[in-house]
Amino acid sequence: MPDYDSFSETPGMFAGRWWTMVLRGIVAILFAVLAFAWPGETLRILMLLFGCYALLDGLCMLIAAMGGRPRRHNRWLLALEGIVGMGLGIVVLRTPAASVVVLLYFMSIWAVALGFLRIAEAILLRKEISGEMWLALSGVVAILFAVSLMVRPRMGGVALIWLIAGYALVTGIFEVLLGIELRHPHDIASSHPNGPQGRA
Repeated sequence: MPDYDSFSETPGMFAGRWWTMVLRGIVAILFAVLAFAWPGETLRILMLLFGCYALLDGLCMLIAAMGGRPRRHNRWLLALEGIVGMGLGIVVLRTPAASVVVLLYFMSIWAVALGFLRIAEAILLRKEISGEMWLALSGVVAILFAVSLMVRPRMGGVALIWLIAGYALVTGIFEVLLGIELRHPHDIASSHPNGPQGRA
């Protein structure tokens, strides 16, 4: 006999891990607030802050990938996103002496990979989660951010700080909204073929 109570849980691999999305959104927003509050600080300090943000963001995504129901074929997308984020964070934090242009190059590659991964997640997980729109939008914003870095890698320091902080702020808001959607999923029991309406 089907376990109808399971349909009331957060669907898919994010079950029990909605808070990781809210947490990574809060981390992004905090980074943006710090960057906006210290516009006169050097870009190297900003890069170190961004490295910490990327590391924590990737860690949250790995935790989300390990949560949820045990048999999910698409969790590798979440794990890959987490690995990419942690990888960038480690590179930035371990090479503080590297030029800002080199760090921006790594950052743009990370943003492109992150953007396409999030769009892919939104498409592949659209039947398992609610709020996939926020996931897709965060992917689009990441790609636009990467394009901006590639087009103008030597923009002024203040403009660069505002660009990075603005990206983190918008992404953080989208991630918090996604976490809220995962915390309060749509009722899928009534539409499930084996749900309560299908009982004899």
